[in-house]
Amino acid sequence: MSAPAASGALGVPRPDGAAVRPAEPPRAPAASGNRWRRVRGPVLLGAAVLLASVLLHLRDPHRSGSWGFCPWLVLTGTYCPGCGGLRAVNDLTRGDLAAAASSNLLFVASIPLLVGAWMRSLLRRWRGPVAPVRTRTALAGVALLVVVCVTWWVVRNLPAFAWLTP
Repeated sequence: MSAPAASGALGVPRPDGAAVRPAEPPRAPAASGNRWRRVRGPVLLGAAVLLASVLLHLRDPHRSGSWGFCPWLVLTGTYCPGCGGLRAVNDLTRGDLAAAASSNLLFVASIPLLVGAWMRSLLRRWRGPVAPVRTRTALAGVALLVVVCVTWWVVRNLPAFAWLTP
């Protein structure tokens, strides 16, 4: 009479006659492309913003007409939500936060949010494939952005809030 075969070894039969296979190591989820392909968009966006900031530092937008004129301001005489944005970037590159806020307060206030969103996107893409954005979430974000910009547009052109103009 022989002893029962030990289970767990490759090719050693179990008492029911089936061979036992060793457990396979867990596999990482399939990555869609390599890491550079995933982070390329945020990295190129960051490089473009850096280049634009350097250009705005070198060519001062405070001089009238140095970067052209805002078409909305020329046609209507009122300030658009972006008016003063170039001057704000120039002031920020020179380290003058107060002057930047004076040029376009909404833009300066939104910079921490924009940098946070950029860093979050970069980090998520660095770690692996990113799930697609939900349509409702994207629409809610766009709607909020539109409401904030239109409100800013109207408020900065009211006589009581003339201090918000660039």
